[in-house]
Amino acid sequence: MIYQDLSTFSVPKEFRGGSKIKVQLWGIVEFLFFRPSLQFMYGFRNFLLRLFGAKIGKNVLIRSSVKITYPWKLEIGDNSWIGEDCYIYNLASIKIGSNVSIAHRNFFNTGGHDYKKTTFDIFAKPIVIEDEVWVTSEVYVSPGVTIAKGAVIGVRSVVFNNVPEGTLCYGNPAKVVKKRNE
Repeated sequence: MIYQDLSTFSVPKEFRGGSKIKVQLWGIVEFLFFRPSLQFMYGFRNFLLRLFGAKIGKNVLIRSSVKITYPWKLEIGDNSWIGEDCYIYNLASIKIGSNVSIAHRNFFNTGGHDYKKTTFDIFAKPIVIEDEVWVTSEVYVSPGVTIAKGAVIGVRSVVFNNVPEGTLCYGNPAKVVKKRNE
């Protein structure tokens, strides 16, 4: 039985949301200017992201070690933070609301492959992080997940399903433990 034949794999034409040149240009800009920028240069990094189509609100703080695959598929509301070594793997859109705190070494993954097909088709589903959410450190968020307003995701959690508003969740898989304000 053949489970996957990668010689038959191909990326759909419009999948990246930008030309191959745009994708490569972003990689160069990220490597040469975004990542080596000094810690306090939040405005400069936001400027670079906006140049490539990101929608970035006011007072957004993004650390230089954050890896963003496609800025044109990123939206961040006002007063939000993204901490050290986060990976925004946004093959589909990632929308982050206002007053959101995303701590360190988190991985937001919008893509995957259909393991049931030998062609190993790629897919992407958006992630939505609503307002006033706190995603603590080393959290993995799966494709298609919405984390509702005011939720808190505990350290090293794996989020496979939508998270209800105002809840504290943690674990692998992440489960609701209690209401945030109990």
